[in-house]
Amino acid sequence: MSLVDNIITWYSAHMNYASITALMAVESSFIPFPSEVVIPPAAFVAGQPDSVLCATGNYLVDVLLIVLFGTLGAMIGAIINYGLSVWLGRIIIYKFADSKLGHLCLLSSEKIQKAEEYFREKGNVSTFIGRFIPGIRQLISIPAGLSRMHFGAFLWWTFLGAFIWNCILAALGYIAAGQMDLIKEYSHEISVAILILCGIAVAYWGIKKLIALTKH
Repeated sequence: MSLVDNIITWYSAHMNYASITALMAVESSFIPFPSEVVIPPAAFVAGQPDSVLCATGNYLVDVLLIVLFGTLGAMIGAIINYGLSVWLGRIIIYKFADSKLGHLCLLSSEKIQKAEEYFREKGNVSTFIGRFIPGIRQLISIPAGLSRMHFGAFLWWTFLGAFIWNCILAALGYIAAGQMDLIKEYSHEISVAILILCGIAVAYWGIKKLIALTKH
């Protein structure tokens, strides 16, 4: 079994608000771990009457708590990345990315550079958009720290992106009825599909606004 498989097995036996927060913090830091195997199974388990996640007896409220704790974890991980980037600086961050330990974390200078280029292209809002993009989600906080993005703006965009992403994952957990193995197997495809749907929604909203403006 891989390390991720071992963590998933442990998580299945210790699923609670603390473990959700901890694993989402890991997922949002530079340590690779898929959020797709944290929030969806928890959203499904919350519907079980004897579950520790059935805190209020109201499924929607319990799922909202899962989303909020998951978002808290995501913000903790993002703040760690941001703080380390500010403290260590670009040279050390790039050296770490190309070190043996960095490679164990699936990092490389090429990945950091890609995240930096994305941040420069999209600006501060990239910390929001980046939460929906596989391969960028875990790293987008690094260029934000390296560029010393305003911390308040960083927190806001990170919270908004993580909250929406976790809401989508929670809905996915309800639809998939707790199929953790299936979600894990197709986690990348799920991320891409969600990104496409978000892009379609944004495009539809933009077209409607444009049509409304042309009518005036």
